[in-house]
Amino acid sequence: MLKAAWSRLEAAAQSARDRCIDSLFAAEPDRVAAMSVEAAGLYLDLAKQPWSRAEREVALDLARAGGIEAARDRHFAGAVVNASEGRAALHMALRAPKGSDFEADGEPVSAGVDAVRAAMRAFADAVGSGAKRGATGKAFKSIVHIGIGGSDFGPRLVWDALRPVTPGIELRFVANVDPADMALALAGLDPAQTLVVVVSKTFTTLETLTNAQIARAWLRAALGQAGDGHLIAVSAAPGETAAFGVPDDQVFGFGDWVGGRYSVWSSVGLSCAIALGWDAFQGLLDGAHAMDRHFQTAPLEANAPVLLALAHIFNRNGLGRPVRAVVPYAQRLHLLPTFLQQLEMESNGKQTTANGAPVARATSTTVFGDAGTNVQHAFFQMMHQGTDIIPIDILAVRQASEGETVSQAKLLANAVAQAEALMVGKSESSVRAELAAKGMATADIDELAPQKTFHGNRPSSFILLDALTPQSLGALLALYEHKTFVEGVLWEINSFDQWGVELGKTLAVAVLKELEGGAPGAHDPSTADLIARLKS
Repeated sequence: MLKAAWSRLEAAAQSARDRCIDSLFAAEPDRVAAMSVEAAGLYLDLAKQPWSRAEREVALDLARAGGIEAARDRHFAGAVVNASEGRAALHMALRAPKGSDFEADGEPVSAGVDAVRAAMRAFADAVGSGAKRGATGKAFKSIVHIGIGGSDFGPRLVWDALRPVTPGIELRFVANVDPADMALALAGLDPAQTLVVVVSKTFTTLETLTNAQIARAWLRAALGQAGDGHLIAVSAAPGETAAFGVPDDQVFGFGDWVGGRYSVWSSVGLSCAIALGWDAFQGLLDGAHAMDRHFQTAPLEANAPVLLALAHIFNRNGLGRPVRAVVPYAQRLHLLPTFLQQLEMESNGKQTTANGAPVARATSTTVFGDAGTNVQHAFFQMMHQGTDIIPIDILAVRQASEGETVSQAKLLANAVAQAEALMVGKSESSVRAELAAKGMATADIDELAPQKTFHGNRPSSFILLDALTPQSLGALLALYEHKTFVEGVLWEINSFDQWGVELGKTLAVAVLKELEGGAPGAHDPSTADLIARLKS
């Protein structure tokens, strides 16, 4: 049934390959209303995607054949959806209201979530109010958050998106094992007023523990052994935090059913909860929960995560487009493409199904992007006139949270205009007419007109937020989480493991031993030569 549905989608997409997207507006007078949906405070416009209404119905049939609703219900019920690791993936429980009844593989988890959340709130409030102070009695004025991957991307994005212009507590992030990253993060900070939050699910990650050791030494050098009281651990491995020397009352835990790239809603977000204040962090959770409820209850034809996923699949699998751009016209969201690179490419960059068989079709797109309008002066030349058609997600925020209104209007004008320009383009005939009107010679027009022609027909999804608030940010991130899940279900892969991350990390341990004077290992000639050069 699913195989047949895929065949129908791939056949239907062929009709869209050479058809002009903008021609669909005349053929479908209600297209904008039919291709738009509002969910959890977000407005999603898919009218500039290449599918017709009939082709969208074929895509929805694919979702039905793939059992999206049943898979979603199993996901929310805490079933083992991460089969290779034998785990549920229940990040939705982390943002559910107090007193919920989520279970992970049959084990109740909501009471534990509520307890950790209460401890987080008490700690965040104490640090923010000055009731919790450092070893010398000074209030904390800065936080250094140490983590990598899912322990870094989410909190870093949330802080960048929501931080006050003049924060009461400064929050800095360290992820890279490159010593420069830590040196820059610690520069100018007073250890007596600095809290270090070390975040690692396993508390064995090489980069994070290396940086944690450096930070602890920095604290001890200034404060003696009392500096250890400035170090907080966030982990799902209490045995490892104890082995590192962090007292239990300085550890905030979370369940092993929380995947790293889905963990910002847990105690992984503690640094943000402190620096932003608890009300903001709770707003983030509330916005994500609102999107959870929409995903659970909205019919497929009006379900924002489902429709966004199907639009991407229509381009990826129906039209063979392996790359997608994400461009937020909001400087505060400039880290969103980086966040989505991990969320989507780590989740769905798989070559085998959840049963270990080769996948039948291409999986995750390559995601890239940055903030508009900056990128209009970078890669938009390729977006408009390159040889590849690259679908794009354009995001915009109606109301500015700070700054000049005139600037916001210009920003929004660019967001809307770029979506239009990508779709409608500019014909060679109109370019020729413009050049002729300027008195240009025919020979020169023949040479220049093709260069100034825009073929258009480049699809976009447009996501509009009324304002960038904790609630709208939470809804936005949850939208992409569920969109990623839907795609994984239809590709029949496990979106919650990441074995591809492990091989390089394992080999790095062996190479490190050699760089530190150990016996040479068995390597290819190129690798052996590089190691020898680094040791010389």
